[in-house]
Amino acid sequence: MFLKNSRYYGLPTVEAKDRSGRTVAAVKLRKLPLTSGEETTIPDAGQLDVIANRQYKDPTKYWHIADANTELEASELAATAERTILVPRS
Repeated sequence: MFLKNSRYYGLPTVEAKDRSGRTVAAVKLRKLPLTSGEETTIPDAGQLDVIANRQYKDPTKYWHIADANTELEASELAATAERTILVPRS
């Protein structure tokens, strides 16, 4: 259902009802790992993929950074320039 580099890959799913009453598959909530890393200041808004590419050589791993900062929406994490965030080493 999800690509191997997705934060949701391999997680169990459950059936749930959406607002219209349709049955849909949903990913079960997962525990975020405790993560160490380096504090980094985002130079320009919206650069999380650039930071992920620099750190991991893979821009799609931006979600590792979002998880370390306990953000559900990665775009919110990088929405403001000059914000200091935690960037995991791996």
